[in-house]
Amino acid sequence: MDLRFGDSKPTDEEREAVDALLGPPESSWEGADRTDTDLRWARGGREARDRRDLLLPALHAVNDRVGWISEGALDYVCRRLTVPPAEAYGVATFYAMFSVRPRPATVLHVCTDLACTAAGAAELCADVERRLGPESGVRVERSPCLGLCERAPATLAVRAGRPSARPAEGDTPARPAEGDTPARPAHGDIPARPAFEDAEAVRAEEARVVRERGPRGRNGKGRQGRDTLHATAVCAPATPATALQAATAPESAPAEPDPALAVPQAGAPSLTLLTRVGTTDPASLDDYRAHGGYTALRRAFALGPAGVIREVTDAGLLGRGGAAFPTGRKWQATAAQPDHPHYLVCNADESEPGTFKDRVLMEGDPYALVEAMTVAAYATGAHRGYLYLRGEYPRALARLTHAIERARARGLLGDDVMGRGYAFDIEIRRGAGAYVCGEETALFNSIEGHRGEPRSKPPFPVEKGLFGKPTVANNVETLVNVLPILTLGARAYAAIGTPASTGPKLFCVSGSVARPGVYELPFGATLGELLTLAGVRDRLRAVLLGGAAGGFVRPDELDLPLTFEGTREAGTTLGSGVVMAFDDTVPLPRLLLRIAEFFRDESCGQCVPCRVGTVRQEEALRRIAERTGDAAAGDVALLREVGRAMRDASICGLGQTAWNAVESAIDRLGAYE
Repeated sequence: MDLRFGDSKPTDEEREAVDALLGPPESSWEGADRTDTDLRWARGGREARDRRDLLLPALHAVNDRVGWISEGALDYVCRRLTVPPAEAYGVATFYAMFSVRPRPATVLHVCTDLACTAAGAAELCADVERRLGPESGVRVERSPCLGLCERAPATLAVRAGRPSARPAEGDTPARPAEGDTPARPAHGDIPARPAFEDAEAVRAEEARVVRERGPRGRNGKGRQGRDTLHATAVCAPATPATALQAATAPESAPAEPDPALAVPQAGAPSLTLLTRVGTTDPASLDDYRAHGGYTALRRAFALGPAGVIREVTDAGLLGRGGAAFPTGRKWQATAAQPDHPHYLVCNADESEPGTFKDRVLMEGDPYALVEAMTVAAYATGAHRGYLYLRGEYPRALARLTHAIERARARGLLGDDVMGRGYAFDIEIRRGAGAYVCGEETALFNSIEGHRGEPRSKPPFPVEKGLFGKPTVANNVETLVNVLPILTLGARAYAAIGTPASTGPKLFCVSGSVARPGVYELPFGATLGELLTLAGVRDRLRAVLLGGAAGGFVRPDELDLPLTFEGTREAGTTLGSGVVMAFDDTVPLPRLLLRIAEFFRDESCGQCVPCRVGTVRQEEALRRIAERTGDAAAGDVALLREVGRAMRDASICGLGQTAWNAVESAIDRLGAYE
């Protein structure tokens, strides 16, 4: 492979950040000083290319340390991993949370998605920008959903700097102590995926940044010195004052509220999946085991892999990510593959606007996910698991990191799990701000160090998934459901819910309700019952089911049963469990335009129907934002044509569902009439 690198060099900080992850370079071919030995032969090659999957963590390391990825830093990463610079640039510019242009080291992400928009995010953002001013050294960016819808409006402040010390054993910090993750930038003044239009101009700007960055402390322009620590601060519900504090001093911002506050039913005896949230210390492995933890794994070892799969199949567990595929069938297909090794991937990249249930589970009951992943891996013959965690969840990162370390130290992960001769371990991979990576094959590409673009199927992941090997991929809620299946038994679990939709389901309720949060109900409860629990407000205008990829229902449809089959028969979707209520104070056309903007920004651009269709959809909705009747008829017809093309010809679910919410608003709610 002929690799051509530029002349730009990394700064000491950038080199230090990469070397902390990859280790020091072994030869000049990887960026070390040249020796006589290097003149005789080249080292690295295939061995270095086999570490291609470390590209995304290396980009995170640079972005976390400096706040952006310079051309010199990118070249250094490419040398270390033997990755063509053009390919690495394609990866770095794919993800919204990375920047390849100079920017301040502190970025305040203000969520402007559906729930936050309804809660006044636009006014919050404008007020914060006015108070900070252009010379504050803080960049304010409008962000897609931050997964904090129950506490809208929300902000996330991220300050680049050196990694902090790790949390002490047993600590439950509100923010992670190591590896804090910045949130994704949104569409705004700087494109989400910028490019070097003028290479010389960008190099000149990079040189200026390096000159201005002093060896220590701040220079008044928001760039940090070598002693500054990386920090994040989540602020929700945010006010201009609290957001300003988080942006200017994230390390001293108030701690996040306990995850139990996001569960209005916390402590209720009827809970199954949420039973430990608010009643168990999420940092204590002993407390988790005292409340029934690792009972399911012990039973799994007693049943054997085939017995576990049989229990999951008999329980009728369907995937909770939206596709509702039978989990037992997926596990069986993976376990039966003769090709090895097998892999397990937990999809914790919940980026659907309005979804936050997985965040609450990971923050409030992290050991349950570790145990559930171990059970799933044992059943499918996997010895390595990857937990792909959304980049906007710093507290979940800290708590899962701590839980995995404690489980490993106590023999619940590693070479001999529970002394049963079974080896399994988990590695956390941080997402970098790409909604499309919720699609399983796009997620595989992301882990492997490529652009997070979906693959064509077949072959399916159970045959050729991560690294080309058989892979089972499930989301957090699906995996956590496996634990009660094994502790209660398949028959008892299947008795919950309906015959076609078994077990309990988590619903993310937000918007015009008095008690937003995550609710656990058995399948079969009605939409009206759920909204009554949440305290729906008067003058309800519409309810969005399934998030931006879902559909609207009217206030007179609240008797809709919340099951996969019930919503399907009603012409809508349950999706991942989003239930977002809107009263008549929320302008529906503006809401639809925000959904269209979201899909336009999040399209990976791989296939034409989605790449072009999402842009045309947004353009049409912008034109008719203030029109109705005959004035809007032509664009409504165009929207239908574009929507059908995206649904029929897009390669993945993003393009196939990008028209759903708009279509339902036109047909069910009479938008633009």
